Amino acid sequence: MIPFPTDWQRALVLVPHPDDPEYGVAAAVAKWTAAGKSVVYALASRGEAGIEGMAPTEAGPAREIEQRESARIVGVDAIEFWDFPDSDIRNTPELRTSISEVITRVQPQVIVSIYGGPGWGPDSPNQSDHIEFAAAVLAAYDGLDDKPRWLFEYSPDVTHVEEVGDFIDDAVTSLAAHVKYLSVLDPDTPVVEQARAQVEMVTAAREDCDNQQVVTFELKRRAR
Repeated sequence: MIPFPTDWQRALVLVPHPDDPEYGVAAAVAKWTAAGKSVVYALASRGEAGIEGMAPTEAGPAREIEQRESARIVGVDAIEFWDFPDSDIRNTPELRTSISEVITRVQPQVIVSIYGGPGWGPDSPNQSDHIEFAAAVLAAYDGLDDKPRWLFEYSPDVTHVEEVGDFIDDAVTSLAAHVKYLSVLDPDTPVVEQARAQVEMVTAAREDCDNQQVVTFELKRRAR
């Protein structure tokens, strides 16, 4: 496996929903910010449809608050939310324009996006919002004249890995900050236990990485 690049200073994490970074790349983000790198989050929605039994007008602001705290825990202070509709995100010209605009404004060397493939496995189909959003990121990147050096997706189709063994606890705390979301998602399991199980699963030690815990990425684009 190829180690994730280190010769960069600013990354832009592009995702459709609150908690998307925490379910995947938070341990890597914590490692990057601890090393002095700058990471910016941009989210297409506020996750307003994501808490069962809670009105969108209440859930959206609640999830934004939790996402800001999650980001703070892993060293991310710059975060922005757009207002595309949760659960109905589409690869539209409007979404591609928002993505292009934030890339141009932030000027990252690295983009990290959500996985856009059909599924993580036979019993784990991907969400439509994720697939549509990832396609919009690729299209927006391809349309830029001044492209960032790398565009990765957090992905099971691995080309690069980031060792994160020292940052597991940070990632758990970051995901556990989504208290309202996780409490409704699985009311019978304490939030911290849910967070620990998820982080340990996505950073499982790999034999092809000397049994180190890693976050896995797929390189989708590289500027020449």
